[in-house]
Formats: sequence, C-alpha cells, structure tokens
Amino acid sequence: MNRRTAVWMPALIAAAIALAAFHVEAAPATAVKPAVTKAAAGKSATAAKSTTAAKSTTAGAANHDDAPFWSGHPDAAAFAKIQDVRLAKAKSAIEELVAVKGPRTIENTLVRYDEATIQLDAAGSQAGLMENVHPDSALRAASEEASQKVSALATEISLDRRVYDALTALDVSKADVETRYYVEHELRDFKLSGVDKDPAARAKIKVLRDSLVKIGQEFDRNIRSDVRTIQVAGAADLDGLPADYIAHHKPGADGKITIDINYPDYVPLMTYAKNDDVRKRLYMEFQNRAYPKNVDVLTRMITVRNELANLIGYPTWADYITANKMVESAQNARSFIDKIVTVSGASADHDYQVLLRRKQKDVPGATVVNFWEAGYWSEMVRKSDYDFDSQSVRPYFPYDRVKQGVLDVSSRMFGVSYKQVKDAPVWSPEVECWEMFENGKLVGRFYLDMHPRHDKYNHAAQFDVRTGVAGRQIPEAALICNLPGGDPNDPGLCEYNDVNTFFHEFGHLLHTLFAGHHRWCGVGGIRTEHDFVEAPSQMLEEWMRDSTTLATFAKHYQTGAPIPAATVKQMNRANDFGKGLQVRRQMVYADLSLSIYDRPPAQVNMDAMIAGLVKKYQPYPFVDGTHFQCSFGHLDGYSAVYYTYMWSLVIAKDMFSKFDKSDLLSPTIAKRYREAVLAPGGSAPAATLVANFLGRPFNFEAYRAWLNEVN
Repeated sequence: MNRRTAVWMPALIAAAIALAAFHVEAAPATAVKPAVTKAAAGKSATAAKSTTAAKSTTAGAANHDDAPFWSGHPDAAAFAKIQDVRLAKAKSAIEELVAVKGPRTIENTLVRYDEATIQLDAAGSQAGLMENVHPDSALRAASEEASQKVSALATEISLDRRVYDALTALDVSKADVETRYYVEHELRDFKLSGVDKDPAARAKIKVLRDSLVKIGQEFDRNIRSDVRTIQVAGAADLDGLPADYIAHHKPGADGKITIDINYPDYVPLMTYAKNDDVRKRLYMEFQNRAYPKNVDVLTRMITVRNELANLIGYPTWADYITANKMVESAQNARSFIDKIVTVSGASADHDYQVLLRRKQKDVPGATVVNFWEAGYWSEMVRKSDYDFDSQSVRPYFPYDRVKQGVLDVSSRMFGVSYKQVKDAPVWSPEVECWEMFENGKLVGRFYLDMHPRHDKYNHAAQFDVRTGVAGRQIPEAALICNLPGGDPNDPGLCEYNDVNTFFHEFGHLLHTLFAGHHRWCGVGGIRTEHDFVEAPSQMLEEWMRDSTTLATFAKHYQTGAPIPAATVKQMNRANDFGKGLQVRRQMVYADLSLSIYDRPPAQVNMDAMIAGLVKKYQPYPFVDGTHFQCSFGHLDGYSAVYYTYMWSLVIAKDMFSKFDKSDLLSPTIAKRYREAVLAPGGSAPAATLVANFLGRPFNFEAYRAWLNEVN
C-alpha cells in the first residue's frame, strides 16, 4: 500500500497531510492475512551530514541539498524545529504569491505555489513517517504535533480565495502540457476543498479538517500500540509449524510460549498449526485489535467526514471522495463492486466446497469451514490436491536473499543500480539506507525498515519521505514492513505471501522514485488518481511467480541450490487455489468501506454491516465477538475507496498482458512501461498513461481470464 496523503485537496495540501491509510500499503487479501504508504520524515538544511552520504548525494549538485533526510539524528525538539522552518518557508512562498502586482506568470505565481508544495510535502511526509516508526515516544509525539501543524497550514491555504484566484488568473495557454495539467488539476481540487464557499463555511471546513487529522492519528495509534498475545502450554500446541518457528519461540519460566499477532507470528500459525483452539484464540485477538477504543474513534471519523462532505455540497462522503477518482462517483464504485461479486461467484463457491470436502476427510460430519480454519485447510488442499507443501519453499526464501533478489530483478528490468549507504543517518539501528543510480548518476534514495519493533507501524506500506524535483532534490521513500528476520540467529525464512508483499511494496517505491524527476513537485511522485496507485505494485507481484526470475535469487539458505522450476509451477498452482474466496473477501472490505460513508452516520452500524456482508459475499459463517473494523486502517486514509485494490488489479492484469511471459526480465517492455506509466507520476490522468502503454483503453478481459483460469 502507498501511505500517501489526503486525496480531496490540491497537491499542495494533499502532499502535506499524512493520513492513516494512504501510504502505499498492502491490502487485506484473505480472511487469514490482511494486508494498505503514509507520508514520511524531515531534514534540516543545517543538519550535519554523514561523510559518505554527503559525498554520494551532493556530487555535482548545485544550490540544493540532497543529504539523507535524517541527517543530524534530530531529537524531538530538533525535529519539531525542522518542520517549523519548513512551514515558515511555505507561508513565505504563499505570502509572496498573493502579494504579486500585475499580470500573473508561471514564474511569479506557479513557481511560488510549488515552493510551498515542496515544503509542505517534506514536512508532512516526514512527520507522518516518524509518528509511525521512530522508537522514541517523545519524537513520535512531536511528529504527531508537526503533522497537525502541517495539516492546519495546508487546510488554511486550500481555503484561501486569494491563492485560488491567483491560479485562476494564471495564463497557461502557451505553457507545456504538464504545466497546464498541473494548474487545471489544482483548480479542480481547490474547489473540492471548499475554497468557493462563504467565509463562515470555510472556517467550519477548517475546523472539521483539523479534527480529522487528530482523529486519524488516534485511530492509527490505537492499532499500532495494541499488539496482543496468547499463550500456549508448550511446543506440542504448535504441532505442524516449521521447526525454525518453534525454535524461535522459547518457553518462559512457567513453560508457556507466547505468540503475538504481528505477521511473522500470526501468518504461519494460522497456516500450519494443527491445534484448532490455538488458531481460534489467536484469530480472535487479531480480529479485535484496537477494540473497543476505535469504536468511538470510527464513529467520530464517519460523522465529521459526512458533515464536511455536506458542507462542501455533496450528499455523502462517498460521493465527495470519488469525485476526483478514475471511478468518478460512488454509484460507479457500487456498480464495480457488484460486477466483481458477479464474476467471482462460481469460483468462490467451488473453492469453498473444495475446502469443506477436505475438512470432512479429517473431521467427518463437518458442515462449515470457519474463518480461523481457512488458512489451515487451504494448506491441506495444497498438499492433497496440488502435491505442494508451503513449508517446502520457505528455505528458498531467507530474507536477505529475497531482499537482494528484489533489488537485482528491478535493476535488470529498469536499468538502474543500487548501493547501500552503510553509515547513513537512520532512525533505528536495523534500518538500511540505499541509493539508486542510473548511468552513474544518483536518482533516488530509500530506506528499508522491514522487521517488527515495539510501537512500530505493524502493517506493510511504502511511505513517502520527499518528492523529487528535477534540479532541486532527489526523491526519497521508505518501505515499512513486518517480515521475518532481523535477528542474527534467524535466517528469516519467508512465506510465499511475505515475498509477494516485498515485491508489492517495492513496486510502489519504484513508482515514487521514477516519478520524482519533474519540474513541479505537484505532479511528481505517486500523484495519480488514488484508485490507480495500487496497479503498478500489484503488477510487480507477477515477477515472483516466474521460475526464471525466482531462480536468480531463490536459493536454499543451507545448500545454495536454486528453487526448482517444477516447484515454482506447483507453488503457483497451489497458491492460485482460493482466489475466488479471496476476491469475495476483498468485496467485503470494499463494500464496508463504501457503505459506512455512502449514507448518513445514524444509519451506520458497523458490526451489523460486517456480519451482513460476510453472509452476502462469503460462505464462511461470521464470527461473533470480532470487530475487524477497529483495526481496518484503510477506513481512515482510503475511507470509502477501498474498491481501489480490485480496480487497480483489473488494470494491473491488463498491463501485464503486454509483457513477454517467456522473458520477464527483458528490459525492453519494462523500459517502455517505466516511461509510459511510472515516470509520468501525476502529470496526466491515469487512464491516459495506461492507454499510452497499452495502445488502447484498459479493459476487463485479462482480469476475467485470470479469475476463471483453472489450475
């Protein structure tokens, strides 16, 4: 998932506000393994640079500072000051803009507007990252306060009629296409922000927006801090789990073993543990994260958003938030969900019957498969029907090899290289800093924070750090994941889905870095319509299904032998089982996301909605006593538009159809894809970018073929 920013505001404001689910995050893909980039962290022009990093990033650069953003290792007070300086610069740029006398020009108006965007982008992104990942609670608190300040200023600017009038008066008829699109896009989103309302309404809009930032932070904080655990009597209760998992979970003084709900613990247990009671107990804790705290938080969030939408002139938040998306309206989003439900029905029914029959072999008389059983019985089907044991591939996926593989594959495809900056300033010792080069030139920087840590964001996402601007600054981003490894004594053997997550999030990161070389910050990075942002990351997942690609890095951590092509074929066939059920689970999430925002808040009963949607779309019985909505981070940042994941997947499948399946590592098509889809960033409508690559508008056929494919 891409943890970016609010999507109803102009780029200047959207760049600044790090809301809880629009970073580039992974989606909750199945009943067993949920999955949603937030904006990111800060740098000071006066901060000390590490010697190596300074040499690598500033060579040949003039009049700008490309030092790593965490240079100087600021404490809470220093970090707050850095962001205050950025806010002062943004204010100054806007003051200069509105003070212009005479005709409006690109130089005296748009350049200053974009300068404010640059400053707010960095401040909001960097504060948003730090409030989610920094080990120090004081710095996290300072980051939350900085995010609130950034949001307040951004909202103030978005409602400033003088700024809107200045951009309206700007003659861009002779400007380049990208500049014209930038101004057109901004004027549309200024109106969506409410700039054309009367002063009293604009004042109320500001109050509502400021409150939403705090509500979103509270929602995130409650999820992040609620890492629940269960205890089991001993290793016998972990029967079925890999030996390295059991070895990594030592009994305490009382002989009991503690298991938590972070992904490295949760996913293997739900997949392999034979003990049904243990699976159910961990499932219940996982599905009740941030409950009951976030019940009230969600109610406030929904109420305030509805009031804001009404104030701006829309009947519901869903109508408002879809107005600048590819889907164009809440009704179209509803129709899309209905279409996916229809085409997935037969596949989902077939998958469930296969699961139930498999369970009945071991549990005669069984009439249902429950949610906490779905992962386990799916694994049993893979073994019995596909002759594949998911544990058999884990030795080929030690974390370090997976990491190097992702780097090598993307390097070969896109013609770039990577170098780790060993002494770069980072926020926690286990974080790695890497730089991207093309033809010997530094073109981007990113950070890998990939393993669980106390009070760290506990999902998987790409966070923006700084949008690149041609001739001004390189793009920076961070991958924040919770994958196995990170312990010198643990090889970090990854599951299939872990590797998939790494490829997915790296797809977002490549999009950010390749799109960070425009003249204007406001069209750089991932600033396409929100319902397109997942398509490039979903498409990159296809490379981890390719046996030739996997053979380059998937090597046994003990013997060094590459993963056999036959094993990859079996793995793909086995992991394709259940996709109908997975699609239907996604529709539960998508419909919930839309339904809580497409009606008056008084009509929203989330517990009843989830129970009803499960009954409507899925064969598993709803599990009483679970409150998934309380940890569904997408209900904040993605709000009503969670359909995005499936909408983007339709596009991703269509784009992938243009690649040569016999040679996925060939740079030929990858380069054209990079130039047509990734590099343009938000400089044109997403539908136009996709059509430029495909040679036609995207369609549903590749997705339909994938869904109905029989393995």
